[in-house]
This record gives sequence, structure tokens and C-alpha cells, in this order.
Amino acid sequence: MEHTKARIAYFARRVSLVGAMVLMGIVTRAQQQPQAQTSATPDNTIPPAPTAISTFTRGEQLYEAKNYPTAFRAFQESASGGNVMAMLYLGVMYTEGQGTTVRYDEAEKWLRKAAIAGNRQAMCNLGILYFEGLGVEKRYDQALRWFRESAAAGNDQAMFNLGMMYHDGLGVATDYTAAMDWLLKSASDGNEKAMNSIGVMYQHGQGVARDYTEAARWFRLAVDLESRPAMYNLGLLYQDGLGVPADAEEAKKWFFKASRKDSDGSSSNDKSSLDAKPAVDDKQQLDHP
Repeated sequence: MEHTKARIAYFARRVSLVGAMVLMGIVTRAQQQPQAQTSATPDNTIPPAPTAISTFTRGEQLYEAKNYPTAFRAFQESASGGNVMAMLYLGVMYTEGQGTTVRYDEAEKWLRKAAIAGNRQAMCNLGILYFEGLGVEKRYDQALRWFRESAAAGNDQAMFNLGMMYHDGLGVATDYTAAMDWLLKSASDGNEKAMNSIGVMYQHGQGVARDYTEAARWFRLAVDLESRPAMYNLGLLYQDGLGVPADAEEAKKWFFKASRKDSDGSSSNDKSSLDAKPAVDDKQQLDHP
């Protein structure tokens, strides 16, 4: 069974990075690991489990069913038996107040345990706690440290977060070349926030020569992955005839799609761990950590 993509959506509701960090997609994606299939009992109670792994599987099924209190207890039992994915879930649930009260200190404790054990999503989420100052002192240097470790382990969201921190000079000197390098790595792994941000950087000539045609290409790639900011940005190019033929009707079409995606509450980054709203920069919508 493929693991649930655990989320820390609250970051999306509070952050700001380029001016206001729309958390570079900093929500959580649980690492994919095959697990044994087991079933919860009809009343969603947890029968005695022979191993921490099977307890975790039941917890995941209960989490999927939004039975958070019972899932939380299952993850507690599984985490005490050393299951790293259960530790990640506990970190998320303490952050979201799912099945428990919001406790950022507990979230930090469990995310750190999972990160030290090598879970790349936990590393990214721990970086977010330092970025926001939740349960820990706000420290960009520590956020960078954990994003780098997560990125080195292959987490595309952490790569995106690093790119946006270099873009905005948070904890490091502003460096558009380094920002573009990290965003390209993230985009190569399918991160639509990175694709949209690359398009914005081509539009403004940040770290690359200004190229509206290339900007449009990247916006289309992001749009194919349902990125709302990219829909809006592509509409702007059609409105102004930049890199594409000026076309008022085409511009309206993309503005309408972007507004529909915003109003229906759908996410432009179902694959990511930390969803974000777009920030407005010279009319352009640039995703952020």
C-alpha cells in the first residue's frame, strides 16, 4: 500500500518568502515504502499487533479514514517500537492538531527523531519549523542545514525551498544563479512550484538572460501539473504579448482557470509536502518556501 502523503498544510496558511513567503512548498510528503496490509476492526479499535510495522499500517489506514485520535494512538505505539514513518506522522499530527492538541515542541521532537534516522521528509519539515520558529528558535541557518540534508537525500521540496531562500537572501546572500540551480534540480523531479518560479526568473532575467519564450515554456510545464500561479502568469504573458502572441481571450481563459482553482480550494501541489500560496512580485506570482 502506498503511504499517505502526510501534510503540514498550516505552513501554507502562514508563510511568506519573497516579500511574503509562501512557503516554498514547504507541506510534507511521506517517503514511499511498501508496508504489509492489515485491516482495522469495524469499530476502528486497534487490536493487539505483533509488530510495530503492522501497528503502523493500521494507523495509516485510520489516518486515511480521518479517524485521527485512534490513528494517533497507533502511531504512538509504532513510533515507540522504532518505526520512523510513525515518527513523521506524529510530527505532522502534533503540528496540525490531528487527534491531539497542537504541540510544536512535540512536533519538533518527533520530526528530529525521524530526521536523525534518515527520513528526508522529516528533515524538510524540521527545516520548516526552524524557518517559521515553531517549537524552536527561528533560525535560517538551521533551516538551511536541514533543507540541504533533505535535498541531498533527494527531496524535491527541500530543493525548492533552498532555491527560494537563495532567491530572497534568507540566511544566505541573494544569489540568483544558485537559486536557479536548485530550482532546476527540483523541477527535474517534477516540482511544479519550481517550474513556475523558473518561469518567473526567466521573465525578469534573474540568474539567466531575460527570455519570455522560455518563461512561457516553464509556465506551461507547471500548468500541466495544475499550478494555479503558473496559470495566472501564463495569462499575463498572453495579455502583454510577451513570448506568446498577444491574445486577450487566451489571457482571460488562464485568469479564469487560476481563479477557479483558487476559489475551489484545490491545491496546485498535491505532490508536495508543504503547500503554498503565491506571492505577488511585479504582478508575477512566484511560489515560495
